[in-house]
Amino acid sequence: MATIKVHGSVFSSPAMRVFACLHEKDLEFEFIPVDMGTGQHKKEPFLSLNPFGQIPAFEDGDLKLFESRAITQYIAHSYAEKGNQLICHDPKKMAIMSVWMEVEAHQFDPVASKLTWELALKPVFGMVTDGAVVEENEAKLGKVLDVYEARLAQSKYLAGDCFTLADLHHLPNIQYLMGTQSKKLFDSRPHVSAWCADISARPAWLKVVAMRSNK
Repeated sequence: MATIKVHGSVFSSPAMRVFACLHEKDLEFEFIPVDMGTGQHKKEPFLSLNPFGQIPAFEDGDLKLFESRAITQYIAHSYAEKGNQLICHDPKKMAIMSVWMEVEAHQFDPVASKLTWELALKPVFGMVTDGAVVEENEAKLGKVLDVYEARLAQSKYLAGDCFTLADLHHLPNIQYLMGTQSKKLFDSRPHVSAWCADISARPAWLKVVAMRSNK
């Protein structure tokens, strides 16, 4: 039986980050679905795993973690010898990787997540998309992606020549937005477009997409 357990949803962007990392490292894990529709994530026993009542929650033996980016860093460091390398060990390269991980968390994700909610998820729930919110956040995301375009003109991946967590963390929002009108923001920037196509075609990510398709 796998010692690693992930409690969450295959449609949750944070959970998808964790799934992608586990597949990149070729690690076996047990996926435990959490029924958010009934508020299972706001009740015990889930709250004992994540007191904030958000998915995912992660277990590796007696270790319990929450916050997806912390989980992926734990996996990448603890299972460094497994699967694909996802972190840089050289101090300078590690610093650059860390910069772009911060950029994803604080510049890309806040606006991309709002667009994902408005354009990809609201229609699924029968809710009306707010055009003003979309317009505002597409403008913001465009400015963020201009910075990415300049960076990716200099290197294949955000941290350099190798795929790392800095790239991986973007995948869930990219997956959602490439199926919406916001796709144009990525396609209109050639280096960003090539980067998106590259990382979205990774075998580990295709396994995450397959997990969603099977539900």
